[in-house]
Amino acid sequence: MAAPRAAAASAKQVTRRNFAESVRELGAHLESCDYVTVAAQKTGAPTGWRRALPVDTAETVYLKAKLAAESFQPLQIAVCPFRLHDSSPSTLVAYPYNFHLFPRDELQLGMPSYSFSCQSSYLSTMANDGFDFNMCIYDGISYLSRVQESFARQKIFTTRLRPLLPSQNTSVADSVFKSRIKSRITHWRKGYAEPSKKDDDSLVGSLSRLILGGESYGSRPSISIDVCSDHQVQLVLQAVNHISDDLVPLVVPDKAGAARAVCVIFTSSKEDKNLLLMDIHKSEEEQNLKFRGFREVIDLLSSSQKPIISYNCLNDLTMMHSKFVAPLPPNMHEFMCSLKMVFSNVVDISHLWRQIGPLRKAKNIQAALSYLQRQYFVPMEIKIPQQDVTSSVTKNEQNVLRITKLFAKLSNLLKISPECQLQSGEQCAAVEEYCNIFYPSCMVEDSDDVDFANEPDTAKTVSTDNIIFLWGFREKSAKELKSYLPGLHQVFSEDFEVKLLDRTCSALIFRNSDTAMQLLEEISLESSSLNSFFSEGLKAAGFEVYRKACRLGLWDSDLAEALEGVSSEIAASTLSECNSSPIYWNSSLMLDLKEYLEC
Repeated sequence: MAAPRAAAASAKQVTRRNFAESVRELGAHLESCDYVTVAAQKTGAPTGWRRALPVDTAETVYLKAKLAAESFQPLQIAVCPFRLHDSSPSTLVAYPYNFHLFPRDELQLGMPSYSFSCQSSYLSTMANDGFDFNMCIYDGISYLSRVQESFARQKIFTTRLRPLLPSQNTSVADSVFKSRIKSRITHWRKGYAEPSKKDDDSLVGSLSRLILGGESYGSRPSISIDVCSDHQVQLVLQAVNHISDDLVPLVVPDKAGAARAVCVIFTSSKEDKNLLLMDIHKSEEEQNLKFRGFREVIDLLSSSQKPIISYNCLNDLTMMHSKFVAPLPPNMHEFMCSLKMVFSNVVDISHLWRQIGPLRKAKNIQAALSYLQRQYFVPMEIKIPQQDVTSSVTKNEQNVLRITKLFAKLSNLLKISPECQLQSGEQCAAVEEYCNIFYPSCMVEDSDDVDFANEPDTAKTVSTDNIIFLWGFREKSAKELKSYLPGLHQVFSEDFEVKLLDRTCSALIFRNSDTAMQLLEEISLESSSLNSFFSEGLKAAGFEVYRKACRLGLWDSDLAEALEGVSSEIAASTLSECNSSPIYWNSSLMLDLKEYLEC
């Protein structure tokens, strides 16, 4: 029996037209919810040997995720705060939002990006699924990362409020400066606070205000006080503070960002002052939204400290870090130290379903839902109070609702709850026990059913010392290679496995690492025992060559070409000095990121 499709309800579609109000709503929903599901629709995904492979270590799989994050662009990010056990264990309340993104250079600073990669197959699939490219391009929300925002604020400066710092010992010159400023502002203020009641004084009053340097800030009178340092700014603020509560000072920057003047604004009443401060605050919020864009959502998720539920987490989190935080660091350790400052608890839904025996073999979300539907009675109803009935359900919305529903079912089976115990008094597991353990994988097309019996049930840990990369075999299958190689050299008579990595290269996994090292040494010495091997055009290299190809970023080449270019640079004498790492053969690579969080 096929698993039911996601609820036929649409998330709230968010573009730049309704972004500000949606951010406020999202903030309120985050406070009342237990978890947040996140799913992204990007312009492509790693292919060929650039995707996660069975021979990858944590280091190489991170480098591949880094490549994808820097290459492809998120066009939609669905965010779904939800809470469980609201009225019954079989009900969850969800508030899905689907944010449409586009990297528009709104500040004319060349950010966030001028270009990104697209895969035609992805765009075709998105078009068939009804993706609205016009909405994305014309109304998509732009963004700046934290690093880009910091750079932008060094280029663009706006008038702003500045706090009055505690006064320090002042010199005679400071006292004279402050006294003169106080006298000037006091005389200027009198022209508005104590206007003359005589009609014939109106001309005199106007001339007086002109002489005193009166200006206007919107509809309110103001005066500009020139300053040449931050110290003088504080002296002006002190003078204003001693005069009256109906004055509001704003610091005006020059093109370099240094304080150029202090604009002192006169307000007619306490209500008028509050209204002015509200307008200034609103203007600052609008400016912040213009700088941050969608990153405002990322900051909300970060500050809420709610567990993030996602699928294919390593690719999604490297993308979020690259686009919304800062450029990705060169290695996994630095990445995790940076990421934990943004999202401290992330649950990979594929790690959660692996806690249930047969689900270890599930290749995608729909397969996991299908199995649970067949084998377990875990009814789950999704209630969506704010449905957008005006638009059709997009693929990204389906994904975020599927992840939400799957998490709810799994948390029910595994007794996971945000509280220490369930309402029935039964003890439960904390979600933190399942956080920050990822399973990098290439995307597998959704299917309603999976034949689990056909999946391999053997998983073993081997060292990178046991791996040989082989190329030049002229489009042979893995089965053909395994039967062909024993006739070329005696080392192939020992037990080994073959895995094709792309159309040009395969991996040989030997049971004994000494056998692999012996083969590499004989190849480097061009031993006569390998004449048949060489005559067939075969070439081989150890894992260190593959590791270096990943580090150098030779992604545009076929794997054989990349290994060929690197293998000549690594001498055979260095092979024994290379650090070995474990890989998980016939299994998905598991990254327990807690190992990288000891910063």
